[in-house]
Amino acid sequence: MTQIKQQVTDDSYCNVIPLTLTTLKTACSQCNLRELCLPFGLSEEEIHKLDSLIGVRRRIKRGQGLYRSGEGFEAIYAIRSGFFKTDVLLEDGRDQVTGFQMTGEILGMDGISGETHTCNAVALEDSEVCVIPFADLEGLSRNVQTLQRHFHKVMSREIVRDHGVMMLLGTMRAEERLAAFLLNLSQRFTARGYSAAEFHLRMTREEIGSYLGLKLETVSRAFSHFQEVGYISVQQKHIHILDNHGLKKLISHQHG
Repeated sequence: MTQIKQQVTDDSYCNVIPLTLTTLKTACSQCNLRELCLPFGLSEEEIHKLDSLIGVRRRIKRGQGLYRSGEGFEAIYAIRSGFFKTDVLLEDGRDQVTGFQMTGEILGMDGISGETHTCNAVALEDSEVCVIPFADLEGLSRNVQTLQRHFHKVMSREIVRDHGVMMLLGTMRAEERLAAFLLNLSQRFTARGYSAAEFHLRMTREEIGSYLGLKLETVSRAFSHFQEVGYISVQQKHIHILDNHGLKKLISHQHG
């Protein structure tokens, strides 16, 4: 299954932490940002360059925005801890959720092409990001080929996720969409060392519906049905996947 598919200006909502060379290496070795941030295989000189590039981290409280649509694009953000959603404001005033991002993933690439952010990024729980100035990243990537390759992989992964969402919304029925969403979350949590079967949903049912193109009532009915047939156990936002194979079979049914 193709994988489906954020700057705080008020100082009271962020905590800027300068990173020395020592703390940079410690921070990177303990987080999941190896695709971009870990100084793996780099020379000591290149590590010093990374140290000067990734100079601050920011803490964003639950419900606060990391950046807003229309703001000038200056940096991308690697999620060190926490969970975000991205959304856009539709002409009728509704918010359309365009993605959910977790620890180890990158936010802000929506602003690269037009130099202006095209969506909002909001923390769904207390979070922390590494701020990576894009102009500096571009300059360093030209000199550090390993970093350039890592960044290209990250961008490619985003394209694949966007394609996955298009396929999801274009070909799947409601319950298939929810099954694919839950399995995707399971895979992403597993890749970060967490349980594949049990996790806590940071987003609301309404936000899930917005992302999947479904009404809130439809999402709620699908959750209830999954519980009735024994695919999952639900306690508020806590999900326990009981029948992983059943969820996969549900998705593959129309393609089998």
